[in-house]
Amino acid sequence: MTSEFKPSATSSSFSMDDFAKALDQQDFQFRKGQVVRGKVFQYESDGAYVDIGGKSAAFIPLTEVGLHSVTDLSTVLPLQEEREFLIIREQNADGQVTLSRRQLQIKQLWEQLGEMQEDGKSLEVRVSGVNKGGVIVDVHGLRGFIPRSHLLERENLENLVGQNLTASLLEINSSSNKLVLSQRLATRSQAITQFELGQLVTGKITAIKPFGVFVDLNNINGLLHIKQISQNYIESLPLLFQVGQEIHAIVVDVDETQSRISLSTKVLENYPGEMLEKRDEVMASVEARANRARKKLLE
Repeated sequence: MTSEFKPSATSSSFSMDDFAKALDQQDFQFRKGQVVRGKVFQYESDGAYVDIGGKSAAFIPLTEVGLHSVTDLSTVLPLQEEREFLIIREQNADGQVTLSRRQLQIKQLWEQLGEMQEDGKSLEVRVSGVNKGGVIVDVHGLRGFIPRSHLLERENLENLVGQNLTASLLEINSSSNKLVLSQRLATRSQAITQFELGQLVTGKITAIKPFGVFVDLNNINGLLHIKQISQNYIESLPLLFQVGQEIHAIVVDVDETQSRISLSTKVLENYPGEMLEKRDEVMASVEARANRARKKLLE
């Protein structure tokens, strides 16, 4: 026996009016500062409409499309291709939110620069202007500053305008848009990559401290710690070394973050205390001793 379903008087089809009311009741919770995904579906002279899933299309002004001025929207925001956007203005009376790609890119760029600073990486910037304290630079669309004291060329700053410089990051503050860089630090960072573990180096002593001696290795600081000079106890470093004295040593550590090289001469000793008793002899036969020391370090 079969029965036929008959809709009751209260049953009716789901009309477009019902659908619109359901949409009105739904809270999409779009908030300023939120990152959303959407697709551009219509261009206008002053921007574009983007479908982000709300009851009304979102709008991105032409000035918010990218870090640099855009004349042809289709080159950066092709129709129906999904992109990420940042909400910079919440829903108006019509439920429309305002979007930005420019501010999202700026936010991401600050994050990338923070990571680069932590990793001690350098980057290329372009000098766009000069003031009394240094030069203004373009950092992938952000405004940065290199103080005069952190430039290699400190006199004719006007000659730097339009040039590309390699710089390292000194200070980053996205809240205050403060971005300070150093060309000198980047130069040292590049120079330090020339050193490697077990390498024999020659430099001049620039300072003697209670904990060790500093050695100039072509403008890179090398530290010969007192515990790395000899296998025996050392009573007085000034009795053993003099400022300006040339010294050979082995690289035992490379700290790119601090631009410092750790050195050792005790690895050159044939027996404990040889550096204290026969320093000149150790230095004279340093090549043969360095090969043996390098093998031990790299084992």
